[in-house]
Amino acid sequence: MQTSEPGRINLIDGKCGIGNIVEHRKAEREIKKTEAWYRAIFENTGTAMMVVEEDTTISLANTEFENLTGYSKEEIEGKISWTVFPVKEDLERMMIQHHLRRIQPAEARRNYEFRLVNKNGQTREIHLTVDMIPDTKKSIASLLDITERRQADETLKESQRKLADIIEFFPDATLVVDRSGTVAAWNRALEDLTGVQAADMLGKGNYEYALPFHGYRRPILVDLALDRNKTEKSGKAYETLLTDRGILRGEGLAANLSTGNRYCSATAIALYDSRGEAVAAIECIRDITEQKRIEERLNRAEKMEALGTLAGGVAHDLNNVLGVLVGYSELLMETLPEGSLQKGYAQNILRSSERGAAIIQDLLTMARRGVSVSEVVDLNKIIVDYLDSPEHQKLSSYNQSIRIKTELTEDLLHIKGSPIHLNKSIMNLVSNAAEAISGAGVITIKTENRNLDYTINGYDHMREGDYVVLSVSDTGGGIPEKDLGKIFEPFYTKKVMGRSGTGLGLAVVWGTVKDHHGFIDVKSEEDLGSTFTLYFPVTREELVRKREKSDIAQYMGRNESILVVDDMEFQRELAINLVSKLNYEVSAVSSGEAAIEYLKTHKADLLLLDMLMEPGIDGLETFERVREIVPRQKAIIVSGFAEDERVRKAHELGAGEYVRKPYNLEKIGLAIRKELDRR
Repeated sequence: MQTSEPGRINLIDGKCGIGNIVEHRKAEREIKKTEAWYRAIFENTGTAMMVVEEDTTISLANTEFENLTGYSKEEIEGKISWTVFPVKEDLERMMIQHHLRRIQPAEARRNYEFRLVNKNGQTREIHLTVDMIPDTKKSIASLLDITERRQADETLKESQRKLADIIEFFPDATLVVDRSGTVAAWNRALEDLTGVQAADMLGKGNYEYALPFHGYRRPILVDLALDRNKTEKSGKAYETLLTDRGILRGEGLAANLSTGNRYCSATAIALYDSRGEAVAAIECIRDITEQKRIEERLNRAEKMEALGTLAGGVAHDLNNVLGVLVGYSELLMETLPEGSLQKGYAQNILRSSERGAAIIQDLLTMARRGVSVSEVVDLNKIIVDYLDSPEHQKLSSYNQSIRIKTELTEDLLHIKGSPIHLNKSIMNLVSNAAEAISGAGVITIKTENRNLDYTINGYDHMREGDYVVLSVSDTGGGIPEKDLGKIFEPFYTKKVMGRSGTGLGLAVVWGTVKDHHGFIDVKSEEDLGSTFTLYFPVTREELVRKREKSDIAQYMGRNESILVVDDMEFQRELAINLVSKLNYEVSAVSSGEAAIEYLKTHKADLLLLDMLMEPGIDGLETFERVREIVPRQKAIIVSGFAEDERVRKAHELGAGEYVRKPYNLEKIGLAIRKELDRR
């Protein structure tokens, strides 16, 4: 090793010293470069940041921190951080976390929130993230202003609370199911409908919400709203399923509800987020059982009204035809010798005509145009008379293994109506019951007084009041539920053909009850039998004694003049023949206009006036015009229809009795004599 002389530089050592200086300077430049780089990141991170010393002094803050707090770096740096910004209530909590960070870093929270008061005095909600800087006692903190987000969260929560309240108090049963098929809402109305509490259903999935309605797990309308692909599999469960602008509407029977089978209508729609993705669906369910019952009753009433209109028109025309058969066969019988073959033929014609008239009467009854007689009636007596009748004896002969049982209230109140129609209704009910029984069985006929102090919604809508109630029960096979709405339609029957009278059966019962301002209720179960219950309004009037059959001398004429007004020639001829036989002078015209012209030049003691005449004016208008010419002109009304509003108006104008076609000699004779003798 060479020894350096004094004043000379050791080149080797000098090289080593210069190298160290170069490296040191290079390192300094790298450090400064790194510091500048990190400072640039720190300054431009877009988040408010500060560096905090061990004693919580702020040693560095960026521009975003200035923007957040309103303080400049000069005002902040060198200050104790926690005494500058937080709301007083948050200070203690923040100091505890700072202390933990020094002594037990693992126990300290890295993230928490506090309130900061900026230079302008505004309070801001801040989310703070704190990290220790490695190998130092410094901390770096990031501050995020979450005031708007917090306000938005509160607004959202408030909206959700309001929405939850709205759903909770919806009058319709409502549920909300999220995208995963979990129940998110189950309101009070749905609790009432299903008997299942919200606490037992919220959070449940796997179609558990279908159990209260159907008894098994399956997609319901809310699921179809979320996923239309399920429609093919589950849409068939609804009797009707419609889509209207994204809204699904369905109706069907909920057969598993604790309140019994209920018919429900439901509406469902999917709920979407801001990206247009379905996140949930809501379904509103309404119990429309009563509405359906009302619709069924209305449909029945409209159907019966339409059938009645048809039957009434047919009956009018047939009555005119049968009137000729009845009238002429009766006249023919009087001209033929007793015991002759021809008289037997005439009697058969008369009997067949009368049976035809009975069929027409059934049609009119079904059409609610049949009750023309209204008298005080003891329903028990009508039942007893029917049970003693040949019709019942014939029925019993076909059904010898069926026992008839009666439970008739002794103090039964009276009703007002037509004994003939009531008798026919009882006959049809008993016949219907007998045909429902296969083999041995019991038919029970029961009467009672009943007061309804509230409206009852059954097969029929029954109003409150006092009623005489007739029920006919059987132990037969019952009526299927699907057929209950059809049983009163004409010609709907399962009876043995040839044993069921006119074939109109229960349609006659329906018409009779409605004409008596009553109601019908039907209860039936398959294999357990049926009960038909008829409600008739009570009358406080007393019974009157029946009139004996009149002697012909009581209604013979005294040469008075009768004018027959009828648009049908054979009816005019029949009336002339019958009335002439009673010692009246009879003339006839074919229209109301002709009758008016006739009375301008002739006198008639009485008009035999058809109510329905076409073409031209009808019986009411004819009578009104006649009264202008002859103010005290007497008349009786005849028609193939039952008494209606126009007939009643004619009565108000002074017309006498109403006589329905077909009529016989006694009926028309008594009506004419009564009107002629009336002052």
